[in-house]
Amino acid sequence: MKLTSFAITVMAAAGLLSSNAVHADDSALMEPVKSVLAHYLTIQTNLANDSIQGLDEHAIAIAKAVKGDEMKMLSPNVAKQAETLAKAMDLKEARAAFKPLSASLIKYLADNKADKGAYHETYCPMVNASWLQTDKDVKNPYMGKKMLTCGEFKN
Repeated sequence: MKLTSFAITVMAAAGLLSSNAVHADDSALMEPVKSVLAHYLTIQTNLANDSIQGLDEHAIAIAKAVKGDEMKMLSPNVAKQAETLAKAMDLKEARAAFKPLSASLIKYLADNKADKGAYHETYCPMVNASWLQTDKDVKNPYMGKKMLTCGEFKN
């Protein structure tokens, strides 16, 4: 379903769209992808703060969203990666499981030429891995507070 810019303006004015709203030509960010990215960003923020609190709930929500998507927008691998992440027992395991999930979501956004303004691919050379974030300041989920600002924006 493509939304016209008028429909988006009306929906935004009515409060039906968030600040990461779908753009008229950006159908790649419809539900359930928006939901997946919202849960992913919460996990990214928590890992950057050296926390796995709520990680399992958010990861399970990602898996459910992907599995329940009748349009199959995201690869089933995303659900499997999220389920692996949900089983992480500590920061080290969580960060290791976050890498493939990040890579899959980065690939999805790139393949679909999705809104590069809202989601920033950020790369950490210390762990040779990327992640997505919306914040304009680097918040490294792989290094946490130890090296929170280690990384560079790729887009």
